[in-house]
Amino acid sequence: MTSKYTHLKDHDTPIKVLFTGYLCTVGIGYIFALIQILFTHGMADGKFGLSVDDIVYSYYGNRSGTVLETKLNGSMKDNAPDQERFDIMEWVRDGADPDEYKSSGVEKIIQTRCVMCHNEAASGIPNFNDFEKLKALTTQDEGATFASLTRVSHIHLFGISFIFMFVGIIFSFVETTPTKYKCIAVGMPYVFLIADILSWWLTKIHPMFAWLVIFAGMGMGISFAYMWVTSILEMWLFKPIFVSGLGLHYLQWRDSFESDKTRARIDKAHQIITSLSGLFKSSVTFAKETWLTIGWPFLKGLIKK
Repeated sequence: MTSKYTHLKDHDTPIKVLFTGYLCTVGIGYIFALIQILFTHGMADGKFGLSVDDIVYSYYGNRSGTVLETKLNGSMKDNAPDQERFDIMEWVRDGADPDEYKSSGVEKIIQTRCVMCHNEAASGIPNFNDFEKLKALTTQDEGATFASLTRVSHIHLFGISFIFMFVGIIFSFVETTPTKYKCIAVGMPYVFLIADILSWWLTKIHPMFAWLVIFAGMGMGISFAYMWVTSILEMWLFKPIFVSGLGLHYLQWRDSFESDKTRARIDKAHQIITSLSGLFKSSVTFAKETWLTIGWPFLKGLIKK
């Protein structure tokens, strides 16, 4: 039966270049989006790295403190010395009295440390030259507002759905993935996208849904990565990967799986992989601790300079 479409490997080179350029651009954009999440939501609890607490603080809020205190102990922690942050928090806990705003030295700290970003020219963040907007942040931290969730939700739904649509169109031309699994791969990012947006609203209502935010985000990432990698490999490395490379070895392994000798080799390989997996986990843990204790502080010092 003749195929109803041209497979990726059979497209003309200009089309392959067009598809590859788009995939590489959105791939880099996806990586920067993850980095941006680490520097915003990932610092909500004052520690580098995304955790459940970060998600809870971002959407549900830290109900034990005020918005200003949560920010000063979280994503804004590195923007002022400890003593100055303590002075601001002390003023907040004493009632954020307008008369003490200047006499306590808080106004000078705000003007020196905060107004460079929080001014009338900035969009999406409060203007600290307006005392009433600063005062509004001294109330209980209840996380993202419903207005901000509405704004961010519709932007993400429109923008990200277009990205997945074009990636899905390119992926639809692949040859090595059966139609059934191709449909699943194309549809899953939209399922996870809707679940991700919905989880923000649910977490705003109850913090237990923070796990859903992480799960939905991972689902989108895995779906995107699978379509991206498969499309790139089929366009440029179809023969070495799927004909004479890993694909061929997989078919040979599958056909000889029933032999006892092969099973013994597989068992031995499984043991080796298990051992290597334990070593890998230990290495990752060591690398993470080294980064958090040495690498990240060093990088922050360079950024400040």
